[in-house]
Amino acid sequence: MKDKLISYLNQLNHVNEDFQELANYAKIHNVPIIKAEGLNILKFLVIKNKAKRILEIGTAIGYSALSLASVFEGQVDTIERNPEMVKLAKANIEKYGYTYRINLIEADALLVDFSLLKDNYDLIFIDAAKGQYPKFFNMFAPLLAHSGIIVTDNIIFHESVLAETSSRLAKKIDEYNKFLSSHPEYRTIFLASGDGLAITFKKD
Repeated sequence: MKDKLISYLNQLNHVNEDFQELANYAKIHNVPIIKAEGLNILKFLVIKNKAKRILEIGTAIGYSALSLASVFEGQVDTIERNPEMVKLAKANIEKYGYTYRINLIEADALLVDFSLLKDNYDLIFIDAAKGQYPKFFNMFAPLLAHSGIIVTDNIIFHESVLAETSSRLAKKIDEYNKFLSSHPEYRTIFLASGDGLAITFKKD
């Protein structure tokens, strides 16, 4: 019943109409991309907050970068270290005509040259190596605009964070969630949508 409901809502939201081919490719080739429910929330945040600049950590095939670029008129900076993914993402960005608004940076996000980035992103989307989430947050949070939002995907990691014998990676994600939950400078809302989203913003 849940799958049918999600499908029904996706149709109403016109999910993947522009980039269905990429979603299909990701499914066939086991490329992890954000789930439709999570993507809808991201789009809402971008539109509602009238975002001008977005930073994405983890490009993969360019699905989320393209999806976000399609709902606002600003710039997306996206970082990807995997050469194969970079090649696919570049081709997809060019294919859909977004080379002028999506800046793909080929680098390890933990080693990226900060001179290639901005210092006032309206949205920072973290969706790369799960075990490095705390490092990503600490590195890139200073680049967030005062009223900006940080969104982290996969924070329930297929519900493995609840398992009694959870994996090492699931434990790291759980530690990250607790880190966000108790952060003295940021407040986070945790959602079960998709594979779990953490929506973080600066405290007043």
